[in-house]
Amino acid sequence: MRRFFLGLFPALALLAAPALARDATPEPQLLENLKKIKLPQGFVIDLYASGLPEARQMAWGDKGTLFVGSFDAGAVYAVTQRDGKRVVKTILTGLAMPTGLAFRDGALYVAAVNRILRYDGAEDSLERMPAPKVVYDDLPSSRQHGWKSLTLDKDGRLYFGVGAPCNICDLPKGTGEVRRLDPKTGKAETVARGVRNTVGGDVDPRSGRFWFTENARDLMGDDMPADKLNMIANEGAEYGFPFCHQGDTPDPKFAGGRKCSEFTLPVANIGAHVAPLGMKFYTGAQFPADYRNSILIAEHGSWNRSVFSGGRIVRVTATPEGKFEKEEVFASGFLQGARTYIGRPVDILQDKDGALLVSDDYAGAIYRISYKK
Repeated sequence: MRRFFLGLFPALALLAAPALARDATPEPQLLENLKKIKLPQGFVIDLYASGLPEARQMAWGDKGTLFVGSFDAGAVYAVTQRDGKRVVKTILTGLAMPTGLAFRDGALYVAAVNRILRYDGAEDSLERMPAPKVVYDDLPSSRQHGWKSLTLDKDGRLYFGVGAPCNICDLPKGTGEVRRLDPKTGKAETVARGVRNTVGGDVDPRSGRFWFTENARDLMGDDMPADKLNMIANEGAEYGFPFCHQGDTPDPKFAGGRKCSEFTLPVANIGAHVAPLGMKFYTGAQFPADYRNSILIAEHGSWNRSVFSGGRIVRVTATPEGKFEKEEVFASGFLQGARTYIGRPVDILQDKDGALLVSDDYAGAIYRISYKK
């Protein structure tokens, strides 16, 4: 049942988050770890902030506050400047996987598992956040693939995924899709179907189309199927799950006679089990000119592959029409050896000067990647 109202709603009524959060890596160790990160010539990586357990999506406030969501920590953090130093403050607690954040017109939007909340005047209320207003709650309560990211378009509408509550299954109604929400009315529409799990997307500044990453199913081997980068050219299109994977591989059990040709092809297959999450079109001027409109994708990394993959940031170039051009590694070293992480990139956000911020939920930290001319 959908309920939209602008009345106050007690935060304690949200699903409680279990106390399973991973501790943040101590700052001295983080600084040592960053020495192992490899970047193209001219780029450097620095520690921006630490002590943010399970840091996930980031959003800039109008007054320069960096808001950061989390996973099982159930918290939202604010990073501010005080006496020339960055200070991390926990501003919200007790939420159910508040991974997705967005900020517009003075309000902070927080996506938990089963609802999207709005905190008005957030930057002026960091010491005592106001009670949230429920913007949307027509969402499943399943924790499996229930975490979300939020993407704003130029009209203030929010894109987010509603993940499949399974590794592979016949989709329950209202799952495995991408929705677009008008926060002013509380009405949402489905703009993509057959999407297993997306936790990252961005609007192409060239075309206004929404692009998103997608995590493919497990248990088909180390090298199948590939995770994907998708674009919505036709709203309401189907992207294949659970019938077809990576655009060309019918599922051995759930294909049900459906052909892969029935579904929208990915822009790119970006590797099996790399777990692509946050992605951003680069629109800044700090990086070399050929980075303009490139897509930077945070690969969180695999969890059950015999030799892990991902744990890096890749750069993809493609035309506004969705024609893939090339992919290359931008930042590596978060995965050391076959199965050892020192960090796991989650989200990417452009800083005001054109540098990139990267969140890491494994280390509980934010990094800053800049280019030195």
